[in-house]
Parts: sequence; C-alpha cells; structure tokens
Amino acid sequence: MHRQILDKIKAYSKIVIHRHVRPDPDAYGSSIGLYHLLQENYPEKEIWVTGKPDATLDYLATLKPVPDGAFQDALIIVTDTANTARIDDQRYTQGDYLIKIDHHPNEEPYGDLIHVDTNASSVSEMIYELFLVAKQEEGWQMNATAARLLYAGIVGDTGRFMFSSTSLATMTYAGELMSFDFDRTKLFNDMYEVSPNVLKLKGYVYENFKMKNGIGHVKMTRELLKEYGVNQSEASLLVSALADVKGMRAWVFFIEDEDSIRVRLRSKGPIINVIAKQFNGGGHPLASGATIYKWEEMQDVLEEMYKL
Repeated sequence: MHRQILDKIKAYSKIVIHRHVRPDPDAYGSSIGLYHLLQENYPEKEIWVTGKPDATLDYLATLKPVPDGAFQDALIIVTDTANTARIDDQRYTQGDYLIKIDHHPNEEPYGDLIHVDTNASSVSEMIYELFLVAKQEEGWQMNATAARLLYAGIVGDTGRFMFSSTSLATMTYAGELMSFDFDRTKLFNDMYEVSPNVLKLKGYVYENFKMKNGIGHVKMTRELLKEYGVNQSEASLLVSALADVKGMRAWVFFIEDEDSIRVRLRSKGPIINVIAKQFNGGGHPLASGATIYKWEEMQDVLEEMYKL
C-alpha cells in the first residue's frame, strides 16, 4: 500500500491535501505534516493543503486559500476523515485521483486508493510510517517543521500517550520525531494551556456533571458558553475532564452550536461508536462524535448509553 501511494505521489505534478471539518491536532498534523514532507522532497511539484482554518490550532500552522485551478488534474489525498460528508472543502471531487489515508473504521470506503489502519494511534503515525518507507526506497528527508506537526498529531490523538491506542511503534516513532530541532516544551504549552475562561468552565463541568449507572454527561447551552466567554471549539477541549472520575465507564458532552448540538462521546471500555452512528456521527470505538438538533434528543442519546 505504501508503494502504491508513493507511486501516485511521484506520478502527479499537482497534489491537494484535505482533512476533516472541525479539525484537531491529528487532522492538522497529518495533512500539513504531509504537505511539508512533500514540499521537502518534491520541490518541483505544486502542492496545496486545504480546509477552513481553526484559530485554536494557529500555533501549529496557518493556511492560505487554495484556488479552484489547483484541483484540475490533481492528486487528492484525504487524511484522518472517515466519510465524505466530513471532508473539509468539497472541491475534492474535482481532482483526478483520490487517496484516503485514515485510522477510523472504514465504513465508507471512498476513494480510488484506500489506506486504512484502525490499529494506528493516529494518521500522523501513519504518515510517519509512509515516510520511513519513502526514506528507504526513495531517499526522502524529514525536516523539523514536518516532524513537529506529526509529533503534535500523535500526542493529540493519544492523549499524551495515555490512550489504549498507544503502541510500542507509537512510542518509537514519537522518540524518533523528538530528535528533530523543534521546541517540545513550547509545543506542549501551546497544546494544553487554556484561557482562564476555559479553566472556569472546567470548574463548572466538575461541579455540574451528572452520573447514572456509570454513564456521565454534561450539558452546555449557547447561553452557558456565552456566560463563560468560551466558544464551541474551546468547550470541546474539556471532553476528557471526566476521565478520572471513579466509577465512570463512559460519558458524553452535549455542546450547543449555532444550528446543532455537538455530541462528544468517550469511553473506558464500552463500545460507543455504535451509538454515535445512530445520531448522525461515528468515530473510534472509545472516542466518537455525533450531532443532534434539539435538546429533546439528548435523553435519547443517554438512554442508548445506559443500555451499555
């Protein structure tokens, strides 16, 4: 599979890289990290990375607009995106050939070439594995910018190496990436420091979460977020706050956005992506997301959780 991907990369003079909407560090790390890898090793190619910028991830990279002409006759690579509805920038359909690189369950096998590894901790880890093959077979070089992005993606999707998806390979790759010249202390500070407003909202979570039958939940309305001066993306950073609660088997955050309610599900064992699929979502077995459109549906989600 790596060989097929490398052959396609070599064959195209134009490449556009996509990732998913509402990005996280792995979405940025895998897509923009791959962009810098390709720029380093194929300076003659026209390479773009697309997607709506997220201000909470500006510390990793900033993006520039991609013109329509970039997609014509281009190789499209989509990273960290399980289904087409979540691909950021729907112009991906205008390319010539599409490669999907992902670590979510392959329930929508879109694309001309599909590389899915559900055992990988992150797609950033998968991009590093691609680099290792390319280094041996094509003489690829890594630079510090790409290394920093891939390292951030791995750290983000493993919860600082605490999640069960962290493997020996994950730790080995992270150690190798650490050998490059970037400031890890600053990176960690940028990733995990939060504003006083978010910290106060975290206090609200601890004061107000509910738990029944080992299932916890937190409800955050737009009015609450406005009161604390926190946006939906910032509130989502708190989804792991209940991980250390004794007796908590799984939990869900309901965070109201402009036209929907984001449902963020997490688990210490019960498989929860089956519930996410019932409510316009999906994801990993122990970390998933979904969407509901009225607060009355919140109880429906919780009833499914209690059945676990």
